[in-house]
Amino acid sequence: MSAPTDLSAEALRAETAPAAHPRAQVIARAWMEIGPGLAPLSNGSGRPLARTSKLILEPLVIRPLQNPGLAGGTLTDDAALELEDRIRAAGADLTAAAAWFLELKAARRRLRITDGNPQEKYFQRCYELARSTGAPAVDADVVAAEVVSEIAQASGGSVLAQVRQLLTDDDTVTALERELDDAWRRRPVSAPAPVPLEAVAAALDACATGGDSAPFESLVAGAAGSAAGAGLADDGLAQRLGLTRHPVPPLPRLGETASKRDLPLPFDRSIFERLFAALSGGVPPDLGVDAEGLLSEEVVRSAREWQLGDEESRVAMLLGTEASSALEENGPARSTVAHRLLAARWNREAYVRRALRLPEGFSGVPATVVDDIRSVRRGYLRRLWVRLHGRELRDQRIEARDTWDLLDGVLRSVVMDQRQRLKTAMIRGADGREATEAA
Repeated sequence: MSAPTDLSAEALRAETAPAAHPRAQVIARAWMEIGPGLAPLSNGSGRPLARTSKLILEPLVIRPLQNPGLAGGTLTDDAALELEDRIRAAGADLTAAAAWFLELKAARRRLRITDGNPQEKYFQRCYELARSTGAPAVDADVVAAEVVSEIAQASGGSVLAQVRQLLTDDDTVTALERELDDAWRRRPVSAPAPVPLEAVAAALDACATGGDSAPFESLVAGAAGSAAGAGLADDGLAQRLGLTRHPVPPLPRLGETASKRDLPLPFDRSIFERLFAALSGGVPPDLGVDAEGLLSEEVVRSAREWQLGDEESRVAMLLGTEASSALEENGPARSTVAHRLLAARWNREAYVRRALRLPEGFSGVPATVVDDIRSVRRGYLRRLWVRLHGRELRDQRIEARDTWDLLDGVLRSVVMDQRQRLKTAMIRGADGREATEAA
């Protein structure tokens, strides 16, 4: 005789009830299937970190508000499959986000930023970068530095955040605009004094050979940098040197926003953009001036010759302007050691020789880089101004012994930047050709 069959309602419900899958186990299983590339977002057991779930998985991948069937602590067979599929489909983006997190942490260390938890600050931005640009490419360090700087700028406790807050206060803006108008109205209007060219040549020879500091100090004592900078105000020279897009440098705005990807030329920047460009990577702890003081000092600086505050900086701009004439394709011949060393460094770059020798479009160098090569002196002077301006904000005065390292270092930086841009363009071009051939 067969055993009696249990036909109770409870037994029937137990037999027909869908299987229940613990949601956390479903997520962990799908996560670990993606592979070791997720390690920066994972804990020691290979599961997603709590912040990974909170900041990336839940709001950006699973989206339980739009998918309520995936929100419970236990899931049906169908819901478990759907959740696994969603995580697997995001695998490439999650892996790229993990790689971006390493890049942003490295940039944070280089910029000496210590405020806040990097996971809290960067996880969502890393996923955004992964979705918009894919995995980090050859320019990842540049992109990462920009992102980290912008996040630091937005942090409520930073000096730049305090500066921006001041620039939203009507009374502060009114007072600063009055200071700005007054500083520019009091600029000297007399004709600039002639610059002693023989003294400039002596200073260039001395700085490039590690010689006596007297020629540099003599130019400072005679205010030669101010005399040279006075000519920028009215004859289009600043425009020809690449420092402004206008024939006459305009009165700057105060501003309250900035982006490193879209900064104007130095003399066209707002007061806030000038501070942002110099300090967005971090403010020295011994800066010695508060946000209000920074704004007032920058307003005064903007109205000075070369829009720099120290005579040593202005003399360095004078020396850089003279020495960089050796970088022009058909520039005048110069005889100082500084001219010859800068020209030699520039002309021994193979891509420079190729771009200048062949007709445009046939050099193999991207058009944007060719343009920068042909106008390298303007790019050089822009970068020199930025470095001098940053040193002033950090109270790092220029001395004679610093001059050659500064002048040569700026050109080295320009060369390295162009090499990187050329390499990036060539890699992207090769990727495009491969994609076309594959199609």
